Amino acid sequence: MREELRESFVAMATSELNQLRRFAYAVCGDWHRADDLVQAALERMYVAWPRAHDVGDHGAYARKVLVRLAISETRRPWWRRERVADNMPETSGADIAADAAERHDLAQALAGLTAKQRAIVVLRFMEDRTVADVAQILGIAPGTVKRQSHDAIGHLRRHLLSNDAVAPATADERSGSASPADRTGAHGATGGGI
Repeated sequence: MREELRESFVAMATSELNQLRRFAYAVCGDWHRADDLVQAALERMYVAWPRAHDVGDHGAYARKVLVRLAISETRRPWWRRERVADNMPETSGADIAADAAERHDLAQALAGLTAKQRAIVVLRFMEDRTVADVAQILGIAPGTVKRQSHDAIGHLRRHLLSNDAVAPATADERSGSASPADRTGAHGATGGGI
């Protein structure tokens, strides 16, 4: 690789590293796996850098590579055998315990999503990206982003409501009907967010 390409890659990796690491953690829920995903994504990008350095948004390209690696990883046999412990260690202090319980509930709810759904939720709601941005990053249709978003948020609501982790459902949610505003809220078909 030419020196100027190597320098441009190092500059991109340095500027994107912290954001990629946080994004990877949000996608997989484990800091160690997040670090591995970031490393693997940067390795792949380095190999492709002579062709990819002209890409307009390097961060979006890196996230696309990272999400594809995360999805691919979940298809491996070892992934299916690994189990996450259900019990969290006890902590002192009511506020700390409540925060930990909320994080644990959310982590469990997110773990119930597919890797693609987690990536969509993270991109849409943690990184506040548009449906079109998410579709472009993941290489899927905008309708797929909306549908997967809707399904993922429905799963999160059901899981969190069953654990009494959020406010009680409205009458429409309990009856299974939703108003048109709920179905087409500010976030498209997502029901208005998490």
